[in-house]
Amino acid sequence: MSGLLGRKLGMTQVFTESGEVVPVSIIEAGPCTVLEVLAETGALKVGYGEIKPHRLKKPQAGYFEKVGREPRRYIRQIAFADPTAFEPGQELKADIFAVGDYVDVTGRSKGRGFSGTIRRWGHSRYPESHGHPHQRIPGSLGSSATPGRVFKGKKLPGRYGGKRRTVQNLEVVGVRPEENLLLVRGAIPGCRSGLVLVRKAVKRQTK
Repeated sequence: MSGLLGRKLGMTQVFTESGEVVPVSIIEAGPCTVLEVLAETGALKVGYGEIKPHRLKKPQAGYFEKVGREPRRYIRQIAFADPTAFEPGQELKADIFAVGDYVDVTGRSKGRGFSGTIRRWGHSRYPESHGHPHQRIPGSLGSSATPGRVFKGKKLPGRYGGKRRTVQNLEVVGVRPEENLLLVRGAIPGCRSGLVLVRKAVKRQTK
C-alpha cells in the first residue's frame, strides 16, 4: 500500500499511440511531507497543502512544533507497505506512481442540497396530461392500516451528495513528476480543487 493526498484539478482528454481518445481526470498529487513514521501501525502521517501559521488553532500549532515541521493544511494517516523506509521531513511526490498502475481515489462528492426523489433516486414522474394532479411527488409510502408506518430505508427526498466516495481500479495514464500531476482514466469524486486521497488499488495488482 502507498498513497498521496492531492486535489482534483478537472478533466480533459488525451490520445493514445493508436489514436484512441481517453478521458482523464487531472490530480495534483502532492508534494506531501512526512510528519511521523508510525511503524507499529504500518502507516505514515503526512501533511499536504500550505497554510499560514496564524490560521492554526493552538493544538494544531503545538503538534507541528512538536514534530518540528512546517504547518500543513491537511493531515492524514496513510498505510504503507514499509513505512520505515521513509524519514520525517521527506517529501512524497507523484513519482511514487507509474503509468499502468491502478489506483483507488477517495473524495467527497459534490453537495446537491435538498433534492426530491426524481433527482436523488432517479424515480419516474407522474403523467403530465389530462389534468393529472401530481407530477414529481414521491407517491404512496405504504398501506394506511397495515403496517401503519414507513419502513426504514424508504427512498424519500433529502440531502443529496456531500458524502465520502471511493472510485476503484482507475488506470494511471500519465505521470508528470516535475508538476506533481497524475492523469487518471475516468472520473473521480469531488468538485474542482477538492481534496482527494490517491492510493494503490486494493483489489487489483499493477501491470
